[in-house]
Amino acid sequence: MTLESDIELSGPFQVKDGAGRLLDVKAIRIFDEGYGIIDVYVDFKARLDAGAHKDTALQRQIVERLRALGYKGPDFGLSDPGLQESSLIVLEAPEEFTAFAKSRGWKNLAEDFD
Repeated sequence: MTLESDIELSGPFQVKDGAGRLLDVKAIRIFDEGYGIIDVYVDFKARLDAGAHKDTALQRQIVERLRALGYKGPDFGLSDPGLQESSLIVLEAPEEFTAFAKSRGWKNLAEDFD
């Protein structure tokens, strides 16, 4: 992921995983352009346990952070399993996230063809 095409939605904050361990999030980001579905990238300071991307406690706290920043809408799902990394969780935002993303500078490239 290149920083040149990223929009940072949140800087550092902390979350607890399902086992109660405190984890440091470096940032929540999205790419500045896309077609429809938006992947949300959550970078962690340290390596995560295997399967951490499936931890619903982590997912819930990430979405709650975005809600505190102004997102109004349903929870997110996991993105493609191949995108998950040792210190990165990638979530797939629902359609309702688009308005929030646009308010942060995201451009829907599909609108160019409407």
